[in-house]
This record gives sequence, C-alpha cells and structure tokens, in this order.
Amino acid sequence: MFSKQEAQQLKKEFWTAFGRSFPRKWILYDTKIKDMAFKFSADNKKAEVSLDIEMKDEIFRNAYYEKIWSLEDILKDFTGDFYKEEYFTLDNGKIISRIWVEKHNVSIFNKNTWQEIFEFFVDKMDGFERFYYEYEDFIKDI
Repeated sequence: MFSKQEAQQLKKEFWTAFGRSFPRKWILYDTKIKDMAFKFSADNKKAEVSLDIEMKDEIFRNAYYEKIWSLEDILKDFTGDFYKEEYFTLDNGKIISRIWVEKHNVSIFNKNTWQEIFEFFVDKMDGFERFYYEYEDFIKDI
C-alpha cells in the first residue's frame, strides 16, 4: 500500500510520463460542444478512455447520446468493443451519458504496466478522435 502522498506522487509521475512518451495535442475538452469531452482515466485496476456527455439538460444529453449511438457499428470499427451507458452515475452522484473502452489488469501504481496503459490510451483515444472528426458535423447537428 501507498500513503496518500505517495499515491499522489505516483499518479503525477504517471501522467507526466504519459505526456512525455506521447507528446500530442488531444481533443479532450475541445469538442466544440459544451459539456462533451474525451477523457483518459486510470486507477489501481484498469485504464479507460471515454466520451462523457455531461449536459445538465437531459434532453440535449440524450440527443447527443442517441446521435453517437446511431453510429454504433462505425464507432466499433474505430475503437473496437466498447461499453455505453445512457444514465451513468459518477462518484459525486452526477448523471451523465458515457461511452468508453477499458483495459483490465493494469494499474497506475505498477510502473511495469505503464507502457501497456500508454499504448492503450493512444490506440483507443486515436480511434475516438478519428471517429469524432469523421462524423463531427453529423454529431453537432442537434
């Protein structure tokens, strides 16, 4: 086990190492759609790349989710198998819509798995971004 401070330091090292290993500008929050963002996350059990649709207005959130979901087979071609949840509850209780891919048996606290996580991040985020750029006009047309 790590102390809270050791865990924070290891997380900082992880994200710094990722940025140095793959110096690239990702879309992330720059989707040009308010409250829709691509995200990287990793913890002690898995790594994830997600598209989070966080609009407070459920009608808009659902409209964007349905738009993207209508392209399910195409998205799968870009990212491989993925998960989706129209009403995903964050740890803070907020309801969002999320589409994500995950890799198990890796840990942000195990430097031996970092390269595997980095490669997963690059591969899957690249797929999400290529999908988004290809269908951006369709997705934005709400």
